[in-house]
Amino acid sequence: MSEPILKIDIADNIATLTMNRPAKRNAMCDELLEAIDAFFSKPPAEVKVVVLTGTAGHYCSGLDLSEHVSRDAENTMRHSRNWHSVMDRIQYGGLPVVSAMFGAVIGGGLELATATHVRIAEPSTIFQLPEGRRGIYVGGGASVRVGRILGADRMIEMMLTGRKYGADEGKALGLTHYAVGEGEALAMAQDLAAKIAANAPLSNYIMIQALSRIEDMDKPGGLFTESLCAALTQTSPDAIEGLDAFLQKRAPKFG
Repeated sequence: MSEPILKIDIADNIATLTMNRPAKRNAMCDELLEAIDAFFSKPPAEVKVVVLTGTAGHYCSGLDLSEHVSRDAENTMRHSRNWHSVMDRIQYGGLPVVSAMFGAVIGGGLELATATHVRIAEPSTIFQLPEGRRGIYVGGGASVRVGRILGADRMIEMMLTGRKYGADEGKALGLTHYAVGEGEALAMAQDLAAKIAANAPLSNYIMIQALSRIEDMDKPGGLFTESLCAALTQTSPDAIEGLDAFLQKRAPKFG
């Protein structure tokens, strides 16, 4: 029996999702995208944090061009919009997602990574947007997510030239939050996931939902939204537990 295209392992409230197309450098086909979407559409109730990674030395090398289907303009747009909806489900589904990256994080793989909330890169990591070399344009959200990280000027140069960035350069630019040694990304991802899972669930949820949206608001709207978020979290039972734990010098036990 063949292995699943997306391996799912759950332990201690953490789900580890492993993209499993080793012969294709975990390139994103419709079946893999659908499997990722299915998980984030209805995650198991016990899961508090997700770790997303690849196999056989690569995170994700982007859209599988060998399975490219010729589409007219309308269906190309619909395909792109489906990618957007899946990436939004990852970013705003309510579960913190940690990416353990190595090897190819290219094209759609970078779009996928930047939809996650914490990113860790090993020395083998290659960040690239090669669409300009293919005569196409990004369609899975890079214009917004990668563009917000790099800025339009640097992203234009990256796409025009097909430039590759490594882990250390990616960290300096914000494409990854951590640059670690070879073979260390998954262990660090699991460790950070455990720490995040120990947070109050409501505050995790609010941080995921609010901060990137506040970035899109004007200053008065952002500050008002911050006050709403503070009101929700600071009057919750978990806030009471957090304060009691601090005063009693013990670890909090959130619901």
